[in-house]
Amino acid sequence: MRSLLLSPLLAFGLFSSVLATPQADLEGRIEAHEAALAVPQLKARQLEGGADSAATTDGGAGEGTTFNGQKVPAMTELSGKDLDESIAKGYWLVEFFSPYCHHCKAFAPTWQTLYEFYYTSDPLPASADSTDPQASLNSFTRYYDFKFAKVDCVVSADACSAHSIHSFPTIVLFKDGEKVKDNVGARDIKFMGKWVEETLETIRPGSRPAEGVKLPKAGADHSEGGKPAVSEEKDKDVAAGVLAGEKQNELATGTATATGTKSTLTATRVPQAKPTPNPMGKSVPLTAESFQHLVTTTSDPWFVKFYAPWCGHCQAMAPNWQGMARDMRNRLNVGEVNCDVEKRLCKDVRVKGYPTLLFFRGGERIEYDGLRGVGDLISFANKAVAVGDGVVDITAAEFEAMEKTEEVIFLYFYDHATTSEDFEALERLVLSLIGHAKLVKTSDPELCKRFKISTWPRLLVSRDGKPTYYTPLSPRDMRDFRKVLGWMQRNWLPIVPELTASNAREIMDGKLVVLGILSRDRADEFVIAKREIKNAALEWIDKQTQAFQLERQELRDAKQLRIEEAEDRNDQRALRSAKSIRINMDDIERKEVGFAWVDGVFWEKWIKTTYGISVRDGEKVIINDEDNRRYWDNTITGNPIVPSRTSILETLPKIVASPPKISPKSTGSAIGQFFFKLRSSFSSHPILSLGVVIGIIIGVGMWGRGQIRKGKGFGNTGSFFQLDGEKGALLGGNVGGAKAD
Repeated sequence: MRSLLLSPLLAFGLFSSVLATPQADLEGRIEAHEAALAVPQLKARQLEGGADSAATTDGGAGEGTTFNGQKVPAMTELSGKDLDESIAKGYWLVEFFSPYCHHCKAFAPTWQTLYEFYYTSDPLPASADSTDPQASLNSFTRYYDFKFAKVDCVVSADACSAHSIHSFPTIVLFKDGEKVKDNVGARDIKFMGKWVEETLETIRPGSRPAEGVKLPKAGADHSEGGKPAVSEEKDKDVAAGVLAGEKQNELATGTATATGTKSTLTATRVPQAKPTPNPMGKSVPLTAESFQHLVTTTSDPWFVKFYAPWCGHCQAMAPNWQGMARDMRNRLNVGEVNCDVEKRLCKDVRVKGYPTLLFFRGGERIEYDGLRGVGDLISFANKAVAVGDGVVDITAAEFEAMEKTEEVIFLYFYDHATTSEDFEALERLVLSLIGHAKLVKTSDPELCKRFKISTWPRLLVSRDGKPTYYTPLSPRDMRDFRKVLGWMQRNWLPIVPELTASNAREIMDGKLVVLGILSRDRADEFVIAKREIKNAALEWIDKQTQAFQLERQELRDAKQLRIEEAEDRNDQRALRSAKSIRINMDDIERKEVGFAWVDGVFWEKWIKTTYGISVRDGEKVIINDEDNRRYWDNTITGNPIVPSRTSILETLPKIVASPPKISPKSTGSAIGQFFFKLRSSFSSHPILSLGVVIGIIIGVGMWGRGQIRKGKGFGNTGSFFQLDGEKGALLGGNVGGAKAD
């Protein structure tokens, strides 16, 4: 009687379960029933592995398992509060399950074995000797940026509802937080493996075996390896690989819809995902082969150190280099080359000293020659990461926001007639500006109006809102990489930069420099002094700009007078000569003036030795002429130059005058100054100096010969001394000049 009562209940229970999972077809339930037979095997493996309890409700291993002799951590279980944040980057294959769903329990061994098989798999045979799947970049998880996870929809009901999960189990593939495709219902491991293989093929085309992979049975603790019984054409067959990739792309961003016992996907093609740079946060050792494969032949950015193990500077920098690599995890590839091993590669790269730090991208490179502290390396690397964005197109509002954070901005104006060649020439400049300034482009009418742009394309630099224009306007000059870069290098420093060890030569050489010697310890005075020096710099630039325009206008007026005079005389030859006059302001020699400040406390010893000034006595200003090893620290009245706009602007014109109206002081000793002037004379006038030297040598030679001849004329001894009288007679001399018989 009791069995008669249970039979209807069991039938009702079966009917209810079918209604509870409307999208799980009959075939899926049969496969799930077969997979359920593997649950005891999985529980036994967990007990052998030392788990505190048997399988969790969904079949996952609470304390991890062992597969193919490797420890496999417990599968990541995501909660509702961190689900979206966790899956925001990379590929995630997530199972949404309920601990009360018998289909989920039957599917658990298949899901766990699928995870263990791929977690311990080696994408590249060369890394097969690794015992730790996470020990290298070639681990499955890091190589593909592909992870497995599960979500308990009883605990995280809101999250499952937000992702439209209505039946269990549901497997969803996410890419960077967006759903790519899903599958509802329990499937066998062969079906799931094919699903995963198609996805991996799109992530890294050509990395999967042509014949497919041989999957273990659900619940197994190892895979037998070898080839599958039925070969599947994949990337080794080019045509089949293309079809596999296109098939996966067609499924990407699809939405599942159930019709009876089948689910179909409607999708659009999405671009192939790029591998995540530096997934381990380490500096990767590079060989000649891997360097060519990863750096030379790709457009991926790489920051590479060339070193020698015996180099002391390399050893000292090593911790900072590794610290920078950790900070650049998932952002920038970092590598290193041992030049003792890879001598040919270092020779090809033209490494001349150790360590040499080079940044590569798309076949181009630049050398980092800044400071080697971890903060300095990270600062450069952060700016290098932005190179991948190219030259960003901005609006007037975005430019104003950028001005608040960037001291120097190069702005390129273009219109509808600007050609692709112009933009290609512009993109080439980005790499050289890393660590110096920002380069952006615009066609915004408001910015054109603000900077008075009437011809396109046009290039300018904005430093603290003060524009400086690239004067050549012809298309050829605008595309001349070296000419444009040279102009940028002369203008990429802020109006008043801080003098450091890395930029000292760039700031000091070739110009007069108004150098403020300041102290950060006196915060209020420091801010005021910097503001006064900047105001003086801006006013000086305005005056120089006006003088430049006035001088150019005078030259134009002089040319016009010559033309009018030739026309009045009807002198065609003079007219042609006048019209051929080219006004080139670059040919006019003028002394350039720069402004900077230096931390007088940090560089106290150098300042005291060079200029005899101590910042402890108060902020000072000196005007330095590095080319001539001289400086000025007093005004025309003999008072020290102080960081004030008035003091600087009253003194500067008197120093720029030729000759200076204020006597300079020397930065070296008297002997050193003499030899410096001598060397400067030879370098400035080599032909004249050579003539003087030859003249001196000839003069000395003639004087010497004259002295020798003069000495011979005084006596027969041929010496410079003459003996006379008796002594002369004793030595055979002729006394009184009488003739001897």
